[in-house]
Amino acid sequence: MALVFRTTIPDVEYIAPATIEELVEIKARYGDKAAILAGGTVILSLLRMGLRYEYLVDIKRVRELASIEHSEGKGISIGSAVRLREIEENSVIRDRYGVLWEAVRQIGDHHLRNRATIGGNILNPTLQADTIPPLLVLGAYVDIISIRGVRRVPLKSLVSGDQSLGSDEILARIYIPEPPRGSRGGYFKVWWIMGIAAHIERIDSLGERRVRIAYTSASKKPLLIEDLDEIFRQDKSPGDLIREAIEHIRIRIDPPTDPRASREYREHLVEFGTAYLLRRLLSMG
Repeated sequence: MALVFRTTIPDVEYIAPATIEELVEIKARYGDKAAILAGGTVILSLLRMGLRYEYLVDIKRVRELASIEHSEGKGISIGSAVRLREIEENSVIRDRYGVLWEAVRQIGDHHLRNRATIGGNILNPTLQADTIPPLLVLGAYVDIISIRGVRRVPLKSLVSGDQSLGSDEILARIYIPEPPRGSRGGYFKVWWIMGIAAHIERIDSLGERRVRIAYTSASKKPLLIEDLDEIFRQDKSPGDLIREAIEHIRIRIDPPTDPRASREYREHLVEFGTAYLLRRLLSMG
């Protein structure tokens, strides 16, 4: 049964459903009047700053949203209410999805990671959401639930705006396919200014590679570059391949200027961070 009581935030009613069924019924009933609460690191700050909702729906009691499930050879599924600390401490994510593990370890401090959730980070309204670049390069999908059922969409469609959450929908789970054996990835971050994830998959025994790189704050929305394979098929030195890749990426970015950093500085970070990650990953074999 859902718990319901008033909060210390003016004019907001707190509801804590215990099941998926209760949760989707509540969201169907209240729609945009209801804000989802998981870790609370973002939404509570926004409420105190004046953002108005009539209902605060706490999803932490819904067990289906708070688990990490791995299927050997298929991939891993992470509930949207899973705390970042749980991801950091998960050995499967550390060993097989290292780019996500690296990114999570660089989010805030351990106090923040004990509260913040992966779903909240993905839906963070700021430009800098550190879990998005690694999830993009890993080819993640998300399950979105409502009273009408479940729909699965690529994360890149959600963050690009091609798909969106309806007023009655909730981000439920994140699915990441199992990377091929020998894959490797890394994450580069400069404060709250930019995050870059790179991932290289070895497709076959002849050395064929699939290379994906994703950025926050290199454009108005998270940017995924996934058309680099032709460049890395060439018989050139790693340095030449990296320079050609950066030239290809440079024409795709459109970084903003804001109080955190200028456009020019972000352009520099794209080049520096991309080169750093590619040198590191290519040197790993």
